[in-house]
Amino acid sequence: MQYKVFGCKVNKYYTDRWLNSQYLRDKTGTFVASCVVTDSAKRKWIRFVKKELQNISKPQKIYISGCGAFKDGKAQDNFFVLYPELADFQNSIEILDEAPIENKKQVQDDIKKIHTEKKLESNINLSKLKTAQKTQIYTKKFVLIQGGCDSFCTFCLTVQKRGRHFYRAAEDIVEEIQEFETQGWKEVVLTGVNLSAWGLESTNDIHSSRFAELLTYILDHTSIPRIRISSLGPEFINDGVFEVLENERIYPHFHYSIQSGSSKVLKSMSRHYDWDFMKKLLEKTRNIKREDGVDVGIWADIIVGFPGETEEYFMETYNMVKNYQITKVHAFPFSAHTMGESVPAGKFKNQIPEDIKKDRMQRLMKLSDEIREGFKKSQKWKVLKVLVEKSDWDTFSGWTENYLEADETNFEIITGIPKKNNIIVWKLK
Repeated sequence: MQYKVFGCKVNKYYTDRWLNSQYLRDKTGTFVASCVVTDSAKRKWIRFVKKELQNISKPQKIYISGCGAFKDGKAQDNFFVLYPELADFQNSIEILDEAPIENKKQVQDDIKKIHTEKKLESNINLSKLKTAQKTQIYTKKFVLIQGGCDSFCTFCLTVQKRGRHFYRAAEDIVEEIQEFETQGWKEVVLTGVNLSAWGLESTNDIHSSRFAELLTYILDHTSIPRIRISSLGPEFINDGVFEVLENERIYPHFHYSIQSGSSKVLKSMSRHYDWDFMKKLLEKTRNIKREDGVDVGIWADIIVGFPGETEEYFMETYNMVKNYQITKVHAFPFSAHTMGESVPAGKFKNQIPEDIKKDRMQRLMKLSDEIREGFKKSQKWKVLKVLVEKSDWDTFSGWTENYLEADETNFEIITGIPKKNNIIVWKLK
């Protein structure tokens, strides 16, 4: 089975599950994990599917999952109404749920359970849902710790697509990591739709956090050397979390779903925090005292051109990136979502013209690139560790702890052999 993943790390997690599922294991064709974060993202996977349809023949099919394929986690009956470009190919396309077919009933049963006790268990336990793993498609292991969201941000389709918030039992998460580790792999990436809300009854429970509890449990019950954390909701990061983030096994690359540096815009987005909160969070992140002494890299999700974003409000975001040296910006121009489902903010007044969005995107990305280059220069000749993800004769590539890309052109090896899945110690030239 060929595959193509669009969008987030949650899609990567479910792609791994689908490709190892009983349902797809003996089938041929192409699996596509779709994305709906913007209309542009939708067009990308639709173009890919249409092109791929030219290369398949019966009994092969295109199997589509990801946010474009389902609603509340279940395959959409009206998929071909939402995406009429693909309507003529219905016999060659199969629309899939979020999770593999054989797991669906258990998920539906478990998700009805109400979590009320404050202990290391969850309102959905996926340990019962395991499928035999035959293929490891990534050097990293993407481990879903939480899914869904209850927060209904005005720009977001994900809450409609992935359904309500649930989280996995800590024991279940650890068991999956241990299984991966015993196979000789070195790095896991904790992921989810709103993963720092792990352990809470709702993603709207913003005055609570149990995320540090989970991280501590993973550190205490596994020995895998590299633990990365995917995109984080800022509102659940407290002092307890920062204390755990000093541990050298949790890698110093922290990616926040900030969206804007303007309190006015954040309020219109229905986010759970304002700029004053975000400012304190970024200051604390910058000042983390790591056990290994490695400099922290901060990434941020940003939406540019949200309805009502004035030049002043945009500059608040621009100056946030500049003043707090965000080492990489993952930015999108606001999408009103005119294809398929819509989002509330698409109907807001004061929509920003596309030419202004484009100008602001260019300015922000130029700044981001300059900061990234400055961060790379600040790491020159520092000792870092690289997990080799690709290796072919005299070439290799991988990532440092603080998420700098490494290859044979920009390093000096101190110890280790640059072979896939090896961890080498190096100095950046």
